[in-house]
Amino acid sequence: MIETHYDCPCLEKCPLNYTMSIIGGKWKMQIICALNNQGTLRYNELRRKLDGISNTVLANSLKELEEQGLIVRNEYLEVPVRVEYSTTEMCDKLMPILEQLSEWGEEMMR
Repeated sequence: MIETHYDCPCLEKCPLNYTMSIIGGKWKMQIICALNNQGTLRYNELRRKLDGISNTVLANSLKELEEQGLIVRNEYLEVPVRVEYSTTEMCDKLMPILEQLSEWGEEMMR
């Protein structure tokens, strides 16, 4: 008999569910990819790369990704204040996995 994910005894502690809760959502993957592809970006540079994202959603997503240790926020006390975002080593470890998922998705789209 095949168990459905609803019957899975590890559902609450499943590492895959945990991972998806961190990187899931409408904009988090785009933020991660933009920072990975472009390197360090200032807030407004990042916002311009994410067509259609609101300031509130971007700010909240950046805060969540920072709390999870995937991106780092550097604030420079200049006038005006300069804030830059970049990926962390933990995010860099995630990128090959995301690339494999992308390749898998490309195959499925054929």
